[in-house]
Amino acid sequence: QLQLVESGGGLVQPGGSLRLSCAASGFTLDGYAIGWFRQAPGKEREGVSCISSHDGSTYYADSVKGRFAISRDNAKKMVYLQMNSLNPGDPAVYYCAAERLAFSCRYYHPRDYGHWGQGTQVPVSS
Repeated sequence: QLQLVESGGGLVQPGGSLRLSCAASGFTLDGYAIGWFRQAPGKEREGVSCISSHDGSTYYADSVKGRFAISRDNAKKMVYLQMNSLNPGDPAVYYCAAERLAFSCRYYHPRDYGHWGQGTQVPVSS
């Protein structure tokens, strides 16, 4: 059974850093694009970053560009999201998702991903 499990969330001071991890089981990451999404209370789920399977190309939402970095280790079945310079706009539940996508992951939306983790909370203290 394909499963994704996020970890690494937690309270952090503004300007601080966190590294989120997404562990895959029941399948190999090869051939799957991985996306990180977030959802804050009362808001729609939004794409944060993604990494394609075929060329490793990455995409970042404008709000996190230059602060977040996505990476993957297919051998370890792990995907990471390094988050730096966290600000009050970043608190949310963060999800990783996987899907076999035909094109660069930058062109896809949350609804295009069929496999999701349960999410990890990232609050930022004021």
